[in-house]
Amino acid sequence: MFRLADSLPDSVLLRMERELRTLPKERFGVERRKRIEAYLDQGHGEAFLATEPIGTLLENALLFFDGQRYTLHAWVVMPNHVHVLFTPADGYDLAGIIMSWKSYTANEINKIRGTRGTVWQREYFDRFIRSEEHYWRAANYAEQNPVKAGLRTRAEDWKFSSARRRQTGDATAS
Repeated sequence: MFRLADSLPDSVLLRMERELRTLPKERFGVERRKRIEAYLDQGHGEAFLATEPIGTLLENALLFFDGQRYTLHAWVVMPNHVHVLFTPADGYDLAGIIMSWKSYTANEINKIRGTRGTVWQREYFDRFIRSEEHYWRAANYAEQNPVKAGLRTRAEDWKFSSARRRQTGDATAS
């Protein structure tokens, strides 16, 4: 998952972390991630990712090297963040792929919006998929994010997602 630079102010993140500091170390990371996701799902910041033409730009960027540098499994472009479940191809690493997406799209987003400066938050959240069950939970989480955030009642109705593309036959999401 990667997010817009203005989607989660440092002050909010620090407040979350202060509130969680009494938790055992193994619970801290899980609870921190849950709170960040809940905050992002409220659509804070400028939240322009799922608008035209930016949502299309992001979706096309994700699809561009699918089957070459990585295999896409599930994705969703939310208003202020992006979830992607993918497997890097041999010779490509996760950080390089994400950096490529963020670099290209930041330049294009600034052109589209007539702006300059930072688009993406520097960090991103990744997770190693440990089992088939975990894989399906992660794919479902990504595709159902618009439903969980209250943006749609069905995942397939969110325009910039693997759920929508699979339903319309525009792409194969494995």
